[in-house]
Amino acid sequence: MNPYPDLHQNSPLLEGLGEANQKVIEVRDLVKKFGNFVANDHLNFDVYKGEIFGFLGANGAGKTTAMKILCGLSAPTSGKVKVAGFDIYKETEKVKRNIGYMSQKFSLYEDLTIAENIRFYSGIYGIKPAERKEKMEKLLKNLDIESARDSLIGSLPLGWKQKLAFSVAIFHDPKIVFLDEPTGGVDPITRRKFWDLIYEASDRGITVFVTTHYMDEAEYCNRVSIMNEGRIEALDTPENLKQKYGAKNMDEVFLKIARNKE
Repeated sequence: MNPYPDLHQNSPLLEGLGEANQKVIEVRDLVKKFGNFVANDHLNFDVYKGEIFGFLGANGAGKTTAMKILCGLSAPTSGKVKVAGFDIYKETEKVKRNIGYMSQKFSLYEDLTIAENIRFYSGIYGIKPAERKEKMEKLLKNLDIESARDSLIGSLPLGWKQKLAFSVAIFHDPKIVFLDEPTGGVDPITRRKFWDLIYEASDRGITVFVTTHYMDEAEYCNRVSIMNEGRIEALDTPENLKQKYGAKNMDEVFLKIARNKE
């Protein structure tokens, strides 16, 4: 059962999706080749401000390749790509300054303390010391971990690490945060709490671009894209996709798309 039913067709965000809303990601005919292998085959999609956009697919479908391009870490073979209003070919550094990123491994240094990690990433993001101190105190208070500021990341419970990694990824208030399978290997209760953080970021106007192999998490997104063999095979709200494929849940949608390609 979806614990966040209002995130689908009843969502105010979805009612406003369209040309009038601000596009923060624009992808047109994106192609990425490695020799003769086509990892991304003419991808086309838009993502809007404040949207929670799920980027789904089996291992090897091309999700990570596309995400690396969107983050400015890899160049497309061809196609038009704009992220946060910047051209991925010509303005890569501006793209990087306007995004946040979190991977399955949480993107924190385990041999540094909480405070040291925050200071380190603040420097990377170009946050001034005075502003950093204020933002750090607010972050620690919001997460209720003020007394643990000098604890090593490696000593923390998994749930704490996850919350911290996400909070650090959006510490500089990016326009977009990319989450690459952020809840992999995490128990259901911790996953649920993590999604609370995602909704809070979305409410602040931060666009969340998330890859996941948990199909139940697809239910939590405003829209989802499902990739298969380098192509986008479906893109819509979870409710619309379930109706289109006559499915009870997103697991069934995914299976029907996969079987149609066999």
